[in-house]
Amino acid sequence: MNKIKIVEVGPRDGFQNLKDYIPVEQKLKVIEDLIDAGVKHIQHTSFVSPKAIPQLKDSGELTKILLEKYSDFDFFALVPNLYGARSAYELGLRKVSYVVSLSVSHNKANINRTHDESFAELKTIMDTYKDLSVCVDVATVFGCPFEGKYSTDTVLKFLDRVANMGVKEMSLADTIGVANPKQVREIVSAAVKEFPQVEFQAHIHDTRNMGMVNTLAAIESGIAKVQSTLGGLGGCPFAPGASGNTATEDLVYMLNDMGYDTGIDVEKLIEAARYEKSIINGNFSGHLVNIQNDQQCIN
Repeated sequence: MNKIKIVEVGPRDGFQNLKDYIPVEQKLKVIEDLIDAGVKHIQHTSFVSPKAIPQLKDSGELTKILLEKYSDFDFFALVPNLYGARSAYELGLRKVSYVVSLSVSHNKANINRTHDESFAELKTIMDTYKDLSVCVDVATVFGCPFEGKYSTDTVLKFLDRVANMGVKEMSLADTIGVANPKQVREIVSAAVKEFPQVEFQAHIHDTRNMGMVNTLAAIESGIAKVQSTLGGLGGCPFAPGASGNTATEDLVYMLNDMGYDTGIDVEKLIEAARYEKSIINGNFSGHLVNIQNDQQCIN
């Protein structure tokens, strides 16, 4: 499995916590720089209440512009409920992410629902929009800020409930960055074996400086689609202790150098990260974005 799909979630997960609003023009510039570097899968926004996340108040405007300009590109948005799914669908999106947390406590803190309520809402979305591709983002798979870590059997039991609804794609998220490579290998290997009909992604945070090794562990355990954010921005606003995500440019550099085929130009990606850093006051946890000498970056 030499080809790895990089899924950039920075325009949503990286931006959502930032206090200073980023104008649409600058968001578009970041996204277009990513496309120019060869990124083919981008989660560009979330259809959430502007009161909850003001940074993403332009989700409709941004989506309309992108779909008109890049009609065949793989853009998708996070939706927390039927209302968000309806907004995305009516604008023309045919792919969304829907979040449900393995942790009962985090699910309540994040989206204010019980598990039963979350699954009922998911069923309504899938029944209402039958041609809408829904990837379920399973949060806190590798540990919860309120409940701790879970056994592999507990994870598989929860994934089975998701799979039984007919979901064909899931993202396994290390929401607060507490995973280790051994745990990632055990859970991912078991999930891939147990649910061969499901395409799994990995979404790993870098809170404890293990984003790269845990993402690589997921790849070596059978996942070929991994999420990251440009510059390493991001972190769940409802998970105490969560910091940035794995930086896309760092991850691509490593994978390209190892001989994996990402299809992405790392030099252009670094330039995109530098532009992003020049316009945003945020926590850039990536390494290459902070290196000034180009030769140091790529050699």
